[in-house]
Amino acid sequence: MMAQKIKTKDKVVVLSGKDKGKTGEVVKVLPKEARVVVAGVNVVKKHTRPSARSQGGIVEIEAPIHVSNVAHVDPKDGKPTRVGFKVLEDGRKVRVAKRSGETIDL
Repeated sequence: MMAQKIKTKDKVVVLSGKDKGKTGEVVKVLPKEARVVVAGVNVVKKHTRPSARSQGGIVEIEAPIHVSNVAHVDPKDGKPTRVGFKVLEDGRKVRVAKRSGETIDL
């Protein structure tokens, strides 16, 4: 199994689609479908039926977006970057921004 390049709470930028250029934080990762849910991106209206917990009506939720349509935000300059992996001296495997060489994991 390959290590995940995008994880929850990562800052990402949308590369294509109706929300191209928007940045946000990853709320949820769906690895089996290769999709991520990003806060404030790909917002859709969903018609819900009333239940014991909710009133019902039209609610806006963030729909999943394919992982190929998002890229990490470089910690140094805020531009999109690809992600690589590097093993540190203490044996930890960390994610590294290809653009600047900065480590993403802390």
